[in-house]
Amino acid sequence: MDYIKIAFSAFGTFFFLFILTKIIGNRQMSQLSMFDYVSSITIGSIAGEMAVLSTDSFFKPLMSMAIFSILALLISYLTCKSIILRKFFGGQTLLLYQDGQIYEKNLLSAKIDMDEFLSAVRVSGYYDLKEVHSVYLESNGKISVLPNSKFRPVTPQDLNLSPLQSVPLPNIIIDGNIIKKTLTAIGKNEAWLNKQLKLHGLKGLEDIDEIMLATYDSNEDSLSIYIKLHKKMDMNIFE
Repeated sequence: MDYIKIAFSAFGTFFFLFILTKIIGNRQMSQLSMFDYVSSITIGSIAGEMAVLSTDSFFKPLMSMAIFSILALLISYLTCKSIILRKFFGGQTLLLYQDGQIYEKNLLSAKIDMDEFLSAVRVSGYYDLKEVHSVYLESNGKISVLPNSKFRPVTPQDLNLSPLQSVPLPNIIIDGNIIKKTLTAIGKNEAWLNKQLKLHGLKGLEDIDEIMLATYDSNEDSLSIYIKLHKKMDMNIFE
């Protein structure tokens, strides 16, 4: 019976935690503020204890998790309305480097040593600080680098060019399944799709199970098709 209770408790915890995460939002999983971090750890800790029935009550931990989730939503709402509260709970952007000057006090305040600082700059693609104008520590803990103008990549505007605007490519086929809503949204039908597949050397919709992915490019009015490879690729150029 204990194993059944644990299984039931673990399932209930997982389901309730999933619902709370959906309510709180994706920000809880990506750009965490200090408050988000604390609330996430606390909710996870309560969920872990409840999953193994380290408490006699099943509903008391659920209530605690709900309270922390409500607090997280409340703080998130208040920080959207108040700049003062936003700075208090979320922190502020910190200038670490600008025009050849490293701000030691700000690095100490951010608990970042020189190795971490230089590593973050390299990750952004700059190996010489002379190429960098400013470095900021964002409130979510990420480091932003603004390059000097003469070292930044050339843009079409610099060359007086007007390229076509790139747009996300709609997925028409995924894992051998036609995404019919997307096909309708781009103004096409299965007859058009069948013709496109034949143009790529396939037998049309008969071979749809062999397609891993097919995307539509509106600029060229054509499909990009990726066929399933039914064998394992053992070559690894990074070993």
